[in-house]
Amino acid sequence: MSGGGRQRERLVVRDFPVPPFPRFGRRSTGGRPAGQGAGRDGGASVAAVAEGHGRPGPPSGFTMMPWLLLGLGSFSNIVQGRTPDPWIAGIGLFVFNSLYVSVVFRAFVPEKREGPHIRWMLVVLGLLTFALACLYGGSWLLFLPLFGLACGSVLRGRALAFGSVALAAAAAGVSAYHDGWGAVPVAYGAAISMMVTAAILTLSETVVQLRETRQELARSAVEHERLRFSRDLHDLLGHTLSVIVVKAEAARRLAPSRPADALAQVSDIEAVGRQALTEVREAVSGYREGSLATDLERARSALAAAGVEPVVRQSGAPLDPQAEALLGWVVREAVTNVVRHSAAARCEIVIDSSARQVRAVITDDGVGAHPGLVAGSTGTGLRGLRERLAAAGGSLHCEQAAPGFRVTAELPADPGGAGPEDPRRRGPRGRGPC
Repeated sequence: MSGGGRQRERLVVRDFPVPPFPRFGRRSTGGRPAGQGAGRDGGASVAAVAEGHGRPGPPSGFTMMPWLLLGLGSFSNIVQGRTPDPWIAGIGLFVFNSLYVSVVFRAFVPEKREGPHIRWMLVVLGLLTFALACLYGGSWLLFLPLFGLACGSVLRGRALAFGSVALAAAAAGVSAYHDGWGAVPVAYGAAISMMVTAAILTLSETVVQLRETRQELARSAVEHERLRFSRDLHDLLGHTLSVIVVKAEAARRLAPSRPADALAQVSDIEAVGRQALTEVREAVSGYREGSLATDLERARSALAAAGVEPVVRQSGAPLDPQAEALLGWVVREAVTNVVRHSAAARCEIVIDSSARQVRAVITDDGVGAHPGLVAGSTGTGLRGLRERLAAAGGSLHCEQAAPGFRVTAELPADPGGAGPEDPRRRGPRGRGPC
């Protein structure tokens, strides 16, 4: 700046203490993460554990406010009358601070940060910053790093890279005009403040997103465990209670004329009840491993007690433990439906395994599916089986036989090695309760 008896201000960076970058403050949410209600059955407590009680919340525009202390030197010069045209300088200082506050607070709201208004505000802030730096120099050059902070809170990606280079070059030119080699710290400070601010804010946003993802995973895990438990209870108790009812009816019929056979049925009821209690405990613990041979034997006993002739055929290579467990569930559910609904005289269970595939077919000669099921609705048990098999890469088919009903389950020989479920492997929903 030249002439007019105006005194030029010298920039002495060491005269102005630079505040440390503030730590992200904690947001009080009344002991509960924001936006989270008290979910049922302990869901809120699980999400609260995932959130982590007492951890810092995401940053806000207040974290950028302490940096306005860099303008205290310019404000002091205005008050002391050492700045030419103090009214113009004062208005410029007020407008700069207002724009800076508006920009940084909008920058912490993703929807506003991506909008066009904040970009125009940043352009106006940049023009004002360079105008004040060119007119007055000295301590006013410290507004260039402040402008870098505002840019760093808004810009990302390529815009950030190009903007930091352009800001450093322009800041170096303006500072060199006023202060010669003193321009180096100003240009460096402008560029580094822009890059570091963007890096820290990007990192904080990533941490917040990861924390939200962890909460969602925790909630999904809880829902998955609830689904597993309810499905296991349905499959276990539905089959077991059906067997108990059938055997109790048989004991009642046999008691008047054949008490010894009735007593045998009562003993079977006791054994089935004890086994059901053990299986429920194992299901609660999540460690139940099915045995296909045991399930086939129970199916044969239940069918015989219900007056249905059981025919069981098993051939092929030994089965993988997971395949055994899954086919055990299929046999349980299909036989339970035969006993309850089919009024069949004969039920055939065929298990066939090869090097690549395992197949189970349960066919009865009863009345077929209930009309409501034939119309397309789904039964809870077979729907659960479809989900189990699909998760292991298999499929479940239900269809009317002539006469009767047929359930077909197919699995890869090694279900544990199956990849993600392929929708093309799903069998048609058919007309049954699958």
